[in-house]
Amino acid sequence: MASSTPIVDIHTHIYPPSYLTLLRSRTTVPYLLDLLDKTAPPRLIILPSDDNSSIPPECRGRPIDASYSSIREKLRFMDNHGIQTSIISLANPWLDFLPPNEGAKWARIINDELETICAPNKSRLYAFATLPLSAPPPDILDEINCLEQLSHIKGIILGTSGLGCGLDDPELNPIWAALEQKQTLIFLHPHYGLSGEVYGPRAGEYGHVLPLALGFPMETTIAFTRMWLSGVFDRFPRLRILIAHAGGTIPFLAGRVQSCVEHERHFAPHERGGRGPKRDLRTVLRENVWLDAVVYSEASVKAAVELVGREKVLFGTDHPFFPPLEEGVEEWASVRTNMEAVAGCEGRDLMMGGNAVQLLDLKVMT
Repeated sequence: MASSTPIVDIHTHIYPPSYLTLLRSRTTVPYLLDLLDKTAPPRLIILPSDDNSSIPPECRGRPIDASYSSIREKLRFMDNHGIQTSIISLANPWLDFLPPNEGAKWARIINDELETICAPNKSRLYAFATLPLSAPPPDILDEINCLEQLSHIKGIILGTSGLGCGLDDPELNPIWAALEQKQTLIFLHPHYGLSGEVYGPRAGEYGHVLPLALGFPMETTIAFTRMWLSGVFDRFPRLRILIAHAGGTIPFLAGRVQSCVEHERHFAPHERGGRGPKRDLRTVLRENVWLDAVVYSEASVKAAVELVGREKVLFGTDHPFFPPLEEGVEEWASVRTNMEAVAGCEGRDLMMGGNAVQLLDLKVMT
């Protein structure tokens, strides 16, 4: 029997037209490369490894077809996979690359555009906003305040670089304070990966496999761990964070991280009897963290559930990334794999949509 619980896609991206215009105006990473063959889609160059003149232009980066920017295509994808509601977000690298005097303007343009996109689609589309993290902190705080006027914005998407020095940067404290005070959900998402040297001299032979499969999860793991180690969750105990890709490697390494802290002489004992952050990692994971289920494995989804609880794991697709390589295929193998991974776990209905509805106070059609 089919479930009556709506399917909610918490992890689905878009490059709205204004953002593509911004990328087209650039000649350094990130940028949009139009090909001489005007019938071919432009290439999105967002990773330094893609910006290589020895690679033919038609092979650099990834092709950007209508699925990356068209809401009609987004809704068609949703219909094909039985998804009632999606929380769309600007895909990486967001606005991190902009000079300080341009960030606030572009954040306002894009967030207003996301609201405009979502509003006519009733309860089918909501969005995570983007922040102008390259701008001065007062501009970032202004944008956080402005988001309250946008009824379809349900949180913000955040990369791992913060203001440029990572998420343990003390300069982020006013930002964390504002997000905590407004109970704005933070969707933590990777982009920068690891240093290319760790992949070795043959990395180019493997396409994007090493940076996407391994670099992204490790980037996320390190960013979140730096937040915890620096006491962010001690200072802001009501902060709410949704971590992409089932938390990277956090479900597997959380115990090791906690043990390393407990045996690290650098940390003096605190009044609660432990070392390092006052709130231990397990408590923070249970009280402050949600994980998406974009991990393509039943065993990995079960690890996420074991870590944070089945009420805090949420289905996602990562659309429009990981499409079928063959043309004309309507059902995406990547989506089917994620759905099957969740279906094999206790609490399937919660993870497929119920948790998102409760977390984000969504009004969805069933």
